[in-house]
Amino acid sequence: MSWTKLTLALFLLIPASWTEVSRLNSAIDLAGESYAKAEYEQSITNHQILVDEFAYSSPELDYNLGLSNQYAEKPDEASEYYDKASISSNKTLASFAFNQGGVILGNKKEYEAALSKFKSALIQDPNNEVARHNYELLARWLQRDEERKNEEQNKPEPSDFAKRKKAEADRLVEQFRFKDALNTMNEALQQDQTVAAYQDFITSLQEITEIDEQL
Repeated sequence: MSWTKLTLALFLLIPASWTEVSRLNSAIDLAGESYAKAEYEQSITNHQILVDEFAYSSPELDYNLGLSNQYAEKPDEASEYYDKASISSNKTLASFAFNQGGVILGNKKEYEAALSKFKSALIQDPNNEVARHNYELLARWLQRDEERKNEEQNKPEPSDFAKRKKAEADRLVEQFRFKDALNTMNEALQQDQTVAAYQDFITSLQEITEIDEQL
C-alpha cells in the first residue's frame, strides 16, 4: 500500500467515527428533549433507540427509562429499570433509583417493601432528603396504623349507658355545643370505662374545643 492510499484510508475513517458520535449525541439530546416536554411515551421510544440502535447502556439511561415509564403510568416497567439503576456505583444515582422504586411500591400499598426501598436509598446516600422524608413519613404512618389496629382490637363494647351518653353528646354537637359534648363524654368515661369505645369521638371533640378557645 502506498503512502497516498494509506493516508486516504485513515482520512476516510475519521468522518465515519465523527458521524456515529454525532448521531449518538443527537439521539441522546432527542431523548432528553422528549422527557423535558413531558412526552413520556415518546421519551421511552427515544431512550430505547439508544439501546437498540447504538447498543448504549448506562445506569443513567436505566434511571431515565424508569422515570419515563413511571410518568407514563407503567409502574412495573419502571420498577425494572430502577432496579437496574440501583446497582450503580454512583451512590447518588442508586439512592434516587431506590427512592423511586419505593414510591411505586407505596402506590401499590406494599408498604413494608416500600419502607425497605427508602431505607436502602438512605444507606446509599444519607443526604438524600427526599428519601429521608419518605422513610420517616411512611414509618410513622405504619406505626400509627398498627396502633389503630391495636386500639380497634382492644376497644370495649359500649354499654347501654355509654350509648345513651354518646347520643346525648351527638345532640349537643348538632347545637354546636362542642365543649358541653366533651364534658358529657369525659364525665361518662369516669363512670363507665366502656365509654372509651368512643375515644376517637372524644379526641375530635377535644381538638375542636381547643380550636374554639383559641379563636
